[in-house]
Amino acid sequence: MSAVPAGPEPTGTAGSGTTGSGTTGSGTAGSGPAGEATDAVPAGPAAPSLTSVFVRLKLSLLRNGLRQSSGRTVAYVTSVVVVLLVTAAQFLGLVLLRSTAHVDTVVVLLTAVLALGWAVMPLFFPSGDETLDPTRLVMLPLRPRPLVRALLVASLVGIGPLFTLCLLTGSAIATAHGAGAVAVAVLAVPLTLLVCVALARAVAAANIRLLTSRKGRDLAVLSGLVIAVGVQVVNFAAQRLGDAGGLAALDPVTAVVRWLPPAAALGAVGAASEGAYGRAVAQLLLTAGALAALLYAWQRSLVKLMTAPDGSTLGAGQPGRARTGAAGGRGPGRLLAAVFPEGRTATVMKRSLRYVWRDPKTKAAWATSLAIGLIVPLFNALQGQGTIYFACFAAGMLGIQMYNQFGQDTSAFWMVALTISSTRDAYLELRARALALLVVTLPYATLVTVATAAVLGNWGALPEALGLSFALLGAMLATGAVASARFPYSIPQDSGYKNVAPGQAGLAWISIFGGMLGAALLCAPVLALTIWLHVTDLGDLTWLLLPVGTVYGALIALGGLRLAAPQTARRLPEILTAVSKG
Repeated sequence: MSAVPAGPEPTGTAGSGTTGSGTTGSGTAGSGPAGEATDAVPAGPAAPSLTSVFVRLKLSLLRNGLRQSSGRTVAYVTSVVVVLLVTAAQFLGLVLLRSTAHVDTVVVLLTAVLALGWAVMPLFFPSGDETLDPTRLVMLPLRPRPLVRALLVASLVGIGPLFTLCLLTGSAIATAHGAGAVAVAVLAVPLTLLVCVALARAVAAANIRLLTSRKGRDLAVLSGLVIAVGVQVVNFAAQRLGDAGGLAALDPVTAVVRWLPPAAALGAVGAASEGAYGRAVAQLLLTAGALAALLYAWQRSLVKLMTAPDGSTLGAGQPGRARTGAAGGRGPGRLLAAVFPEGRTATVMKRSLRYVWRDPKTKAAWATSLAIGLIVPLFNALQGQGTIYFACFAAGMLGIQMYNQFGQDTSAFWMVALTISSTRDAYLELRARALALLVVTLPYATLVTVATAAVLGNWGALPEALGLSFALLGAMLATGAVASARFPYSIPQDSGYKNVAPGQAGLAWISIFGGMLGAALLCAPVLALTIWLHVTDLGDLTWLLLPVGTVYGALIALGGLRLAAPQTARRLPEILTAVSKG
């Protein structure tokens, strides 16, 4: 019989179904079982290389993604234009830095920051590139080495690699002086880009089980928080750097970073400009060695992913796990059961705290509030520009979580609505949700206020700051309960970073900003008392603001819950309709 053109050789990986060489026999074309000549089947066209196939696949994924909706196309085109403008500005700025003092420091540290961005990008944006998950290829007969090569080349397609290439090119232009340095730059720029891409791929392959799990999705949702914290850290570092004498203070750090790949490759350009060709060659070899190590680690991860079973569900059916889950009364659940008797209060509190821990959108909102509530007062205090009253920001940020309490239930709110048959039931429901919020907010607001007082050294103002924080928190609980009943809106679960369903943005603005304005007005008596004590030279009595603010906050919160309860019981159908639109 005649031979058939062989396809790619299989690897014997899980799901491939074969372990041979991909051919049907060892005979040659034209030889039959008895050695008689037979007519050869004309060979078909040569199969395209795996690399070109993956490049076309990447382009197809980009093209088909833009075809899903016009809004996505507009958003993508807009982001591309913005990135290109930023890239052009960065490139021009780097070129203008040529021959200036400390340009080597800027270039080396910029390269290190780029590499760090490539390393963490897959952890926070796992869905940004469909080819990051190699387990989708597990059923295909592909060998690891050609697969690594194909994925590496395909990874160079996109706006991210273009942005990195432009910055690296500008960095090379800024530091290259002489023909030798230009020759080193020609090698250093693509080598650095390959290291960045290989680093991202190796990190993604090593953590793909995490990235495709619920925890991975939580990381993606928390990416905005990381960016916000990073901006604050950069701002604080820049101010400190200005006080320390400018970029010269970073020279010791640069001396170390220039030997760390891939920044070592750009450091080699500066070394060649200084005539230190031996050091330049060593830095290039160090970067090339890092690239080889990353490719090897990436290949090992691919082999493991393709051949090893997913162990994330191996123990799901064990009897011990069922008994553990049935216990249910562990940790916070047991504590709540000890404090509150069995009934609506303990049940609702446990449900609300589980939302905070398990629901990605709720977890992201809480994490953002916790981080910003701590960053704003402490960073201002560290910069010497803050006041202890900034600690009230923590109570305000967490108090916002009381708004739109029923939106986090989405369409499952119908089960809650079935348990509310009177104003008393609605009051107990709202009170339990407020108590769940206080379990976290009260100790957190206290901790932030104490920490701010410690940084500022202003312990005398601690009681009044705590009193104002507690009063603000009580006011926000009150207005949040009313806003949850009057202006509920849906929180989409499958729409990325959108926290408001289409057509309900106005409700969200009214609920949050209207409630915050109302809370500020409700806090006016305590604030007026604080001002009066300071103006009338009664500063020794400011400690009274702690009990006054605490009692006032508790009373105003109870009043808000009492006011919102009948509205909630009366508007259950409207609330269910509003929160079910996402």
